[in-house]
Amino acid sequence: MNRERDEDSGNEKAQAFIRIVVMGCVDLYVLTRVLAGIAGPDLKIIAVLLTVHWLLAVAMYLWISRHPGSSPRRRGLAFALDIGGITYTMAYGGAPFLPLYVIVLRMIVGNGLRFGLTALKISTVAGLVSIAVTTSVNAYWRDNPFLVLTFVLTTILVPTYIYDLLKRLRGAYEREQEASLSKSRFLAQASHDLRQPIHAISLFTACLRSAKLGAGELQMVDNIERSLQSVSRLFKSLLDISTLDSGKVQPRLEPVEINEIIDEVLRQNSQAAQINGIELRSVPCNVVVGTDRALFTTMLQNIVNNAIKYAPGGAVLVACRRRRNGRLAVQVYDRGPGIPVEHQAKVFEEFYQVRRRGDSDIEGVGLGLPIVQRLGRLLGVEVELRSIPGRGTCVTFDNLPIIPEPVAAKAWHALDPPATLRGLRVLLVEDDEAVLIATASLLRRWGCQVRAELAIPGAVADLDLLITDFDLGHGVTGTDCIAAIRTLSGRDVPALVMTGHDQACVREDLGAPDIPILSKPVRPAELRSVIVSQRIRMRA
Repeated sequence: MNRERDEDSGNEKAQAFIRIVVMGCVDLYVLTRVLAGIAGPDLKIIAVLLTVHWLLAVAMYLWISRHPGSSPRRRGLAFALDIGGITYTMAYGGAPFLPLYVIVLRMIVGNGLRFGLTALKISTVAGLVSIAVTTSVNAYWRDNPFLVLTFVLTTILVPTYIYDLLKRLRGAYEREQEASLSKSRFLAQASHDLRQPIHAISLFTACLRSAKLGAGELQMVDNIERSLQSVSRLFKSLLDISTLDSGKVQPRLEPVEINEIIDEVLRQNSQAAQINGIELRSVPCNVVVGTDRALFTTMLQNIVNNAIKYAPGGAVLVACRRRRNGRLAVQVYDRGPGIPVEHQAKVFEEFYQVRRRGDSDIEGVGLGLPIVQRLGRLLGVEVELRSIPGRGTCVTFDNLPIIPEPVAAKAWHALDPPATLRGLRVLLVEDDEAVLIATASLLRRWGCQVRAELAIPGAVADLDLLITDFDLGHGVTGTDCIAAIRTLSGRDVPALVMTGHDQACVREDLGAPDIPILSKPVRPAELRSVIVSQRIRMRA
């Protein structure tokens, strides 16, 4: 949207500059004839009007330069200035200036195509007024009624044809939009409905892993987890793209410590990296930037995930670079096979995948990079891809604004991973029984004391953490659950929300930036990491 606004502003400024040049040349030509003494009284009047017109055009250009952006009032004034200038030139110039009518017709059609049916109607009326004024002032026009009639009919018939085309185009566009929205709604609903069973399977698989299994059974569990991760990433991509298509994503800019996002993304991908034999590394970057935490995390997550898929057996590095303009660039390097030059311009197209004869199958549908680019536009982040075949790829997120305020370093307590959750009292609220059982079983294997409920309980004992689904049925949400439990306990119990919906919408409903939100299906390692972080925060 910002890019479209910038393009409109640039077009308006370019048109204003062209207006200055054209009017200046015409004015210079007329003034030369006047100063040479070969101009009649009508041409002298035109010279004065042209000079005034040129000065107004300069003022309009300065106005646009100092106050860029869309301005219907300024656009209307510019149109009035142009058609007024052409009208008085035709009125006083007579036959030699008849070709200027073509510009009037071009303005009518151009306004209709650029600004819609209302602009087309107004421009058509203005064109007819221009013809009427010119005819009333100029004797040549009055002496040639058939010429005037031709101009009038042309001014009516051409816009009428354009009007019909625009109506058809708008109808086709609206039908296309409705089809696109229907597709997006279907994808979102299908993705949401399938997340619950996949989420439950993922948690049950994690419980299986902690059981006493043999080497063969553990290998089968690994294969199940790998397949689940592939399906999970597919559904997340489908949900992301459908949410973007709906136009409901609005960035919520806030100060964010970039290290937190990088560490979180690397933790979430640690298991997938281990399976693919990849070493994940990062360079510490103690910088605070202004961005949307959830959206930028999704961007970085997609790129790191791509690097893991396409660069197995190598290393992935996430680093930052300060720019001289007070901005930060986050870069992701991998040592994969790289992207052939002929494909690099197309990888940001939806559903485009680099496929070569004999390539092994790699999961995905070609939505990762398009999602990254669209989120980057929303956040004002420039996304750049550089790839050298045979050496690797670097993706850069540039133009992140640095917030210069000092950020206190966080003291992280060193906890023994196997014991970090032992004794943690958890209230789990989930309306899907399979997911409830799977999540409770996994938490108990981690050492938590779990009370599992299908709905908000009427009373609560002492607890350390509330884990709730967002949609609890019968119009009850996770927001209601958190508020009820905090009221019953008499304190702000730390909470964690799991959902199959868009995180931004859930965050807006919660109205609390400190409550973690996890998108289903949640990987066990991701869930454990967030719970550990919550417990560390309790002890701090």
